[in-house]
Amino acid sequence: MTLDTLPPRTRAQIVAVDWSLLAPEEGKRLRALGLDEGAEITIAHRGIFAGRDPIALSVGRMTIALRRTHARAMTVKEIS
Repeated sequence: MTLDTLPPRTRAQIVAVDWSLLAPEEGKRLRALGLDEGAEITIAHRGIFAGRDPIALSVGRMTIALRRTHARAMTVKEIS
């Protein structure tokens, strides 16, 4: 499952990121924010516009806004 399809308020762990789908500077920014393999995240909420952008993620004590195109590059697994 990719991050853009994860239901809200579901805890998950990022198991893989397809960095080739992202521009190098975008990948660098996401890594700096802690969005890399092994990170535990929760979708706080989704945007209200047609594309449902942005997606608000909780990573630790931070909330990060992420575009759906970036979320599609991340494979996640649910954590029970």
